Amino acid sequence: MPMLRLLAVTGCVLSMAAAAAGQGTAPPTAPKPGRSDPTFAQPSLAPGVDYTVPSEAEIKAVLDRIRDHFVRSTPYSIIDTEAGTPITDLSRPIKSAGIDTRPGEFNDWNYSIGVALAGMMHVADVTGDATYQAYAIKNFDFIFDHIDYFRRQAAEFGPQRDGYRRLLEMRELDDCGAIGAALIKVWRQHPDPRYRQAIDVVANYISTRQMRMPDGTLARPRPQPVSLWVDDLYMSVPFLAQMGALTGERKYYDDAARQVIQMSARLFDSERGLYDHSWFANTDPDPRFYWGRGAGWALMATAELLSVLPEDHPDRDAVLAIYRRAVKGVASVQSGTGLWHQLLDKTDSYLETSATAMFTFAVARGVNRGWLPPTYAPIAQAGWRALETRVRADGQIEGICVGTTAAYDAVYYYNRPTDLKAMQGYGPVLMAGAEVMAMVRAFDIQRQNNTFHYRERRK
Repeated sequence: MPMLRLLAVTGCVLSMAAAAAGQGTAPPTAPKPGRSDPTFAQPSLAPGVDYTVPSEAEIKAVLDRIRDHFVRSTPYSIIDTEAGTPITDLSRPIKSAGIDTRPGEFNDWNYSIGVALAGMMHVADVTGDATYQAYAIKNFDFIFDHIDYFRRQAAEFGPQRDGYRRLLEMRELDDCGAIGAALIKVWRQHPDPRYRQAIDVVANYISTRQMRMPDGTLARPRPQPVSLWVDDLYMSVPFLAQMGALTGERKYYDDAARQVIQMSARLFDSERGLYDHSWFANTDPDPRFYWGRGAGWALMATAELLSVLPEDHPDRDAVLAIYRRAVKGVASVQSGTGLWHQLLDKTDSYLETSATAMFTFAVARGVNRGWLPPTYAPIAQAGWRALETRVRADGQIEGICVGTTAAYDAVYYYNRPTDLKAMQGYGPVLMAGAEVMAMVRAFDIQRQNNTFHYRERRK
């Protein structure tokens, strides 16, 4: 083979290998030597794997780095999006006005920042550190302090992308469900009437305007005319669950449980215990791709529903059975690093952060609430130790897959890049850390036969 061609082919192979390793715009750093529990006779010292129990202080230090990154990075400013200059006169709207998203989505109204704000509230609840709650309140206050300006802008020029279009003109569950759930959680601590009005707008959209199948299952018109995305379990169920807890109205609990049961009937492979990313009404047989974050959305949503669903609800047992089977499924495909793969059943796909965080949270929540036996606790412990290695010193998180559509082939999923600005993983990491902190606090942890045994504490 001629040398130039050999170099070209070699470069192509290396490029493909980098993509398969998840090395998009933010390659994970090289793993440091692992640590093992000092009591173990034969230490586990795999590269990058810490097989130890994290202390509360260690977990909190990681969470604080993420919080500090958010505080440093959030601009709280309105700019001319064409010129990049600040706008201080808000008396008359201009078409090019928008929130400053150059550092990231921090001030936006969308699902990923919604999960981050919910994560902030969860950390505040577990640690008692009010700075996390203060950040969430400040973010929502900024939105509602400026929404009238952008409402006037929309009336004159139409809703603009950086002018809170998703709040002013809801078109899909991504526009409202996850951030609406976070808004309810913040409203409980900071009952601003503007928040309550927006909560009702979200409830009306999901209950009466979002596309549904004849049986009431929430659906999308893309990429096929009738499509189910497993993502939509998180884009709807936590809000409906929180709405049920907020209002006491049974219809919200009923709808949330119906979504878990009916989406799972089409998307969940009960034999493998894994969620397919999407289902299309016009496709039979349906190709299946077990995308990590998609399954993570489903497990987190189900865990959040079970956290508030009344014990006597007629669908609780069915929802709990789905949750337990899904946990068993993802537990069986956790890698030896503690991370999970981008495609859960494909060990040559890269190890991905957001899915790992979601599974870690969902498993730890199940152990903490008694839905799972304590034998599952080390799975969450290992997941958290792996996540710690992905949080940089500056609080940015590596290895998060960027936004991902419902696709028709494995190659697409293999080659989705990672990005430090991919907000989809930040909230789940916050939630995972807080829940693991609650878990290590709640149990006596014994070391025996080179493993960890979580024992319920005697009362």
